[in-house]
Amino acid sequence: MSKSAELARLIQERAGDQPPEYGLILGSGLGHLSAAVEGVAIPYSDLPGFPHAGVSGHVPQLVVGQLEGRRVAVFGGRSHYYESGRADVMRLPLEVLQALGCGRLILTNAAGSLRAENPPGSLMLLSDHIAFAGTNPLIGEATDARFVPLTDAHDAEIRAGLKAAALAEGVDLPEGVYCWFSGPSFETPAEIRAAKVLGADAVGMSTVPEVILSRFLGLRCAAVSVITNMGAGMSDESISHEHTKAMAPLGAAKLEQVLRRFLRG
Repeated sequence: MSKSAELARLIQERAGDQPPEYGLILGSGLGHLSAAVEGVAIPYSDLPGFPHAGVSGHVPQLVVGQLEGRRVAVFGGRSHYYESGRADVMRLPLEVLQALGCGRLILTNAAGSLRAENPPGSLMLLSDHIAFAGTNPLIGEATDARFVPLTDAHDAEIRAGLKAAALAEGVDLPEGVYCWFSGPSFETPAEIRAAKVLGADAVGMSTVPEVILSRFLGLRCAAVSVITNMGAGMSDESISHEHTKAMAPLGAAKLEQVLRRFLRG
């Protein structure tokens, strides 16, 4: 039995074997949303091989249960490329999600905006991404399955559902392109200018590897950024991780509204 199958069985023993309809990965400062789920919380430390979410503002546990009448599996935090130098660090958790029988994933993150009309406290739905970090989580995969087409990486149907939910809740949810930088240092003003030239609307240090892995595993996915700051050189604000955590709740409340409405259908 594969490691992912073993972990899926362990999770099912605790939380039941009904497949989740949606997986959800929460970004910096957003981990509290997992508390809204009525179900079983399993610390990552109880799941052998799960990466420890070593970034403050993340809650390293998996919660499986009900949210707005839907069965969900919520990852309270993620590991990042910059923590280990491994772009595939979230592969096992996503393989476990697949082994649980889940076919859809919604990712969230904290991001810096490159658009004046998307200020801190707003949301952005990812329509596409740029892997500016220059690596890929499928490096080392030995099969031809590694050649994953990404034309429709961000699922149109899930995005449409999220936009409809946002409209119903009166929450602005513009779409934009997310540019992945490796981190952990923040971007320079010159890098921000370059990203804008390339067509990016937001920048961050996560999500893109998980999108690639999700498509590799056959999971349909979409992602939403909570904007916590403007890109370097675009404002006088001081950019820091503490600032990110302080600003995340402004958008997180809106995101929770949207996600709850989306799950209610």
